Amino acid sequence: MVGNPNVGKTSLFNRLTGQHARVGNYPGITVERRVGTLKLPTLGAPSELVDVPGCYSLSSRSPEEQIALKSVLGFDGFPIPDLVVCVVDAGQLTRNLYLALQVAEFRVPLLIVINMIDEVRDNSIDAAQVGEVFGVPCVPVSARTGFGFDALRTAISQALKSPPWPKLQPRYPDALMRTIDQVADAFPPGWRRNVEHDRALALWALTSIEDDDELEGIPPEARERVLGVHRETSGTAMDEAVITARYALLDDLEPRFFGKVPDAHERLSATKRIDQVLLHPVFGFAIFIVLMLLMFQSLFAWSDPAISLIESAFGALAGLVTEFLPANSFRDLLTEGVIGGVGNVVVFLPQILLLFLFIGVLEDSGYMARVAYLMDRIMRVLGLHGRAFVPMLSGFACAVPAILATRTMERQRDRLLTMLVVPLMTCSARLPVYTLIIAALFPPTNIFGALPVQGLLMVGMYVFSMLVSLIAAWVLGRTVVKGKSIPLILELPPYRLPRISTTLSMMWQRAASFLREAGSVILVCTIVLWALLSFPKPSEATPTRAADSVQQVVDRHAAATAIEQSYGGQLGKLLEPAIAPLGFDWKIGVGIIGAFAAREVFVSTMGLVYGIGDVGDDDTPLREKIKRETRSDGSPVYSPLTGLSLMIFFALACQCISTLSVVRRETRSWRWPMFLFGYMTLLAYAASFVVYQGGRLLGF
Repeated sequence: MVGNPNVGKTSLFNRLTGQHARVGNYPGITVERRVGTLKLPTLGAPSELVDVPGCYSLSSRSPEEQIALKSVLGFDGFPIPDLVVCVVDAGQLTRNLYLALQVAEFRVPLLIVINMIDEVRDNSIDAAQVGEVFGVPCVPVSARTGFGFDALRTAISQALKSPPWPKLQPRYPDALMRTIDQVADAFPPGWRRNVEHDRALALWALTSIEDDDELEGIPPEARERVLGVHRETSGTAMDEAVITARYALLDDLEPRFFGKVPDAHERLSATKRIDQVLLHPVFGFAIFIVLMLLMFQSLFAWSDPAISLIESAFGALAGLVTEFLPANSFRDLLTEGVIGGVGNVVVFLPQILLLFLFIGVLEDSGYMARVAYLMDRIMRVLGLHGRAFVPMLSGFACAVPAILATRTMERQRDRLLTMLVVPLMTCSARLPVYTLIIAALFPPTNIFGALPVQGLLMVGMYVFSMLVSLIAAWVLGRTVVKGKSIPLILELPPYRLPRISTTLSMMWQRAASFLREAGSVILVCTIVLWALLSFPKPSEATPTRAADSVQQVVDRHAAATAIEQSYGGQLGKLLEPAIAPLGFDWKIGVGIIGAFAAREVFVSTMGLVYGIGDVGDDDTPLREKIKRETRSDGSPVYSPLTGLSLMIFFALACQCISTLSVVRRETRSWRWPMFLFGYMTLLAYAASFVVYQGGRLLGF
């Protein structure tokens, strides 16, 4: 099953296989592969259905598109398919049929599926005519509603019994045909099958093989023949003639595909009118910033009741454990380590859910593609490929899948450069840290009478991360990872009402992932940090009798001293001279050490520091404890300037082992993850130093 990205291919695959797919990687390649069992009505044995990675054509050089080509042709150990099912979007029929035409040129058994047929009721598509033109079966379906699936299963069954060989072939110029035959003659016997197949393969070679390509397994004679053709034509782009011929054929046939000739202006007039505003170089950016401000301010305003409820629930649970268990180290582990440490992270679940709700709605509506278009104007100047925006946007959720998303980019240089800047994007793991610091150290006031300080700070951190990542790309692209930039090809889908079920499913997946991490990685780290902050136990002092107020001060001093003398406290004290110029004390140092396992652990570590230091029952939220922390002279330990310095440090430091490991896997080298860790750590320290020391010089 092949198709362009965003044509609903995976939804179709899930319906056909019953959503019971085996997921793994292609041999020797990190690209994901999905295989499912397809039970058909007239076949005795079940069939194996393979969901090939989405691609716009078979002529590109990204790992996904190379796999698509090999899957269609059965090259390099891939099994020769009995049938290729090409899925196209009814709303983008002519453009999507470009891939179907390429498959048809290779003369392999083909079946065309027109998905999202329910979205083009105003101008019905004649699927029978599409099938007649290509000479293969064509079935209209809707993966969303389930329409047409019985007919599709029947068509696949018949196609497997009697393979449908496509008959449609573009007409290329005579000079190009002679060149195609010359290249085909250079192919080894194992590559050749029939005249049509060999010519289609020669077209692929002419539009893909270049001096600086990264294609593997190309026979030397074939590569030299293609490069010789390029030299003879003085750099004339072969792909332009090929693409022009294919689209000319599809444009001529288009009137036969529809009940009436589609008027693009009529069908997309509403979209175009909206895009005149949202894609405006000035108003478009202004609207984007306003939307981000509203989104992040709502993370505070809408989630605060749920956060308070979760804080109260964990406080009550800790109280029950304290009441029913005797005072010992095991009770301290449960109340301070497990309940207190994990609870201080879980309280941010409502904000993470809201963040993904907004992102899901913006993606489903088609607006995120417009943001990518706006950002491409900047990214092109900085040497980043336009497709890098999609992984960078994914970096707002997590750097790990964002780095995996770079596989869709054609060149290794573009993939590597994007990997090196994606971790600078503000991921959801930083959100609990930002929220804690902003809520604790910045009052919920307004500036200019209307703009909320907390929301502005949150937006500022996200904008800051984007600006720094773009600047880093500009520097790295001209020093460490040099190379030429290539243009962006981007699909701007029509605006649609968001599918709430899809968005809720994504929110559930992110919530489950967050809770799994809280129940595994964060729990283990919290227990280890609890042990470091609780041991060695101070020696028993001789009990004294004093007034309650005096005794409370004595107890608090003893608890604070015990934490400082613990293994964790000693580690923090060892680090304190290095981080003191940034405005950080030893407690923050312990949090930074813990955050290398997962950034959220910083929050649970601070909760442990203050939880273990509590005397008596104190269910005060962590943010309030940080706000109230004072020195011996009564001055606050943490100022807004300290908070800003700490957020800058967390925005830039690479405190994520998972990110480093996935970069190691994708680059197959330790060189780049070590470089990533080194440059981000130095950048974080320098920026935090400038912010804190500069703020002090200015009197803050």
